[in-house]
Amino acid sequence: MEIKAADVMKLRHATNAGMMDCKHALQEAEGDFDKAVDIIRKKGLIVASKRADREAKEGCVLAHAEGKKAALVSLNCETDFVAKNENFIKFTQSILDTAFANMPADLNALLALKIDGRTIADQIAEQTGVIGEKLELSFYGKVEGEDTIAYIHPGNKLATIVAFNKAAETQVKKDVAMQAAAMAPIAVDKTDVPENVIAHELEIGKEKAREEGKPENMLEKIAQGRLNKFFQESTLLNQAFVKEPKETVKSYMQSHDKDLTVTSFVRFTLND
Repeated sequence: MEIKAADVMKLRHATNAGMMDCKHALQEAEGDFDKAVDIIRKKGLIVASKRADREAKEGCVLAHAEGKKAALVSLNCETDFVAKNENFIKFTQSILDTAFANMPADLNALLALKIDGRTIADQIAEQTGVIGEKLELSFYGKVEGEDTIAYIHPGNKLATIVAFNKAAETQVKKDVAMQAAAMAPIAVDKTDVPENVIAHELEIGKEKAREEGKPENMLEKIAQGRLNKFFQESTLLNQAFVKEPKETVKSYMQSHDKDLTVTSFVRFTLND
């Protein structure tokens, strides 16, 4: 049967599949639009299963903050070419919009949410068929506080979201978010560092001191000193402020508002 160009375009608009794929699907469905959509989707699921063992190390990292909440997502693909594609970025944005609107508990809960009547998990599988690369929603994070900000580094490979205990100046918030992006802290403050990480750092400090020939009775003290340096380098509030290394991030914020502090942050990058 004859397949009209308008029907092919309609199917392409609905599925983002290629023109020839849409034409073939309509021919197979004998012109039945809904059946053709199902054919396209099933093809996507088949392609997704075949590419399940491929690595998806490229992608798009986006974040959004508004009022008292912020969300961040990373949709991965196989090549940088796809990562820079306008439709791929729009698809990532739609997932972020859904995440921000619903603030699900975790990644699995986000995958179960629906966009246009279909779960995000199903849509990712379908888009794998359309694009021809493995797609994977690799990360989702959220923060909530009295004030928030999001920072996306140019290129969409790195983003941060930060929550504060009170309303703050936009420039101050942006500076803190960029600090978190640039310096990759592991926690807000030293009290937030997991006990297993502290124990590991102490053991490393002792071993280094032992290798340097320090007396056994001095190892604990030396290790504690090195742990304090670790806290200064690895916790956001205690890091040297990038724009003014003579002060910490904490003192920088307090110079604008003595009561201002960070309550939580999330950082994600495809480059690590």
